[in-house]
Amino acid sequence: MKKPISIRIFFLILIIVGISALHYTTPLHLHYLHDIFQRLYYLPIILSAIWYGLRGGLACSLIVSLLYAPHILFQWGGHLTLEMEKYLEIVLYNVVGGITGLLSQRERERSVQLQKTADGLEQSYRKLQEQSEQLITVEKNLRNAERLSTLGEMAAVLAHEIRNPLGSIRGTAEILRDDFPPDSPKYEFIDIQIRETERLNRVVEDFLRMSKPQVMEKISCDIINELQTVISLVADDAAQRHITVKFNAPDTLPLFIGDGEKLRQAFLNIVINALQATPSGGRVTITVDASTSSLEVSFIDSGSGIAPEDALHIFEPFYTTKIEGTGLGLPITKKIIEGHGGTIQLDCLDGNGTAVNIILPLNHV
Repeated sequence: MKKPISIRIFFLILIIVGISALHYTTPLHLHYLHDIFQRLYYLPIILSAIWYGLRGGLACSLIVSLLYAPHILFQWGGHLTLEMEKYLEIVLYNVVGGITGLLSQRERERSVQLQKTADGLEQSYRKLQEQSEQLITVEKNLRNAERLSTLGEMAAVLAHEIRNPLGSIRGTAEILRDDFPPDSPKYEFIDIQIRETERLNRVVEDFLRMSKPQVMEKISCDIINELQTVISLVADDAAQRHITVKFNAPDTLPLFIGDGEKLRQAFLNIVINALQATPSGGRVTITVDASTSSLEVSFIDSGSGIAPEDALHIFEPFYTTKIEGTGLGLPITKKIIEGHGGTIQLDCLDGNGTAVNIILPLNHV
């Protein structure tokens, strides 16, 4: 700020000295030039008033008056009429400097006040926006809590009314299946019945997991080992679909404090979804990276991706894009990851697949 001020002062001094020099060096009989010079004094006075307010305007007009007065006394002496006119000009210098400086100063103060008001409004707007976002988050949490409450009641009914009959149906079907050879049509029908019974039982288990708090057994666990176990579990399914599962990880990773079984369940849900979304001949890539404070696990498939409107709701309970899906796999996964202090995010890769990124903090205990 000092540099512009010094340049302005130098500029004002240069103008005042230049005009005064013209006054003292121009012959007196050139009245019209002296009239022009005395009017030119208003330029530095007005500029000083605009730049420095009332004090600047008065100070500059006073300096101009002191420099102009000797010119009147010593060069125009004896011409009373001319002297009175020029003394009046000195009065006008001070009047113009004072009024212009006062107006400029008030305008500057008003600008400062308006800026403060604008800053206050902007701050209030930011607070309102934050409060609005908080209200939206609270409302969303309340809706989720209401859903989970409803889900808990449904889960209790399902556990009592459905799981026990399902167990009886499956046991009876397995006994009946033993009475037929594998190439018998009835064997195939009974096998379908058993598989569908198992699927219904998994649906009920998903309801139970979603409705109950996730109890985490926090011990040291090896993320690489858990992922390798998941890859082994889906190896047959991937081979039948002709999908390659690629695993990229460093040789060693810091041990993570968490529930390895729950994490394995979360990873398995994601990999199964990735396999189901990947066409034959495609690829599912699992990558693990480590930093000083966190582990990042990425699951990328080569499917057709997911629509943006679906991506917004994919972690909500009961929301699914699959015909036979329950809409509980990813919400359960999200609940497990957040229970470990981590975050999970789904990214669409513009029609070239979907990426699910998980970040787990290493310092989470």
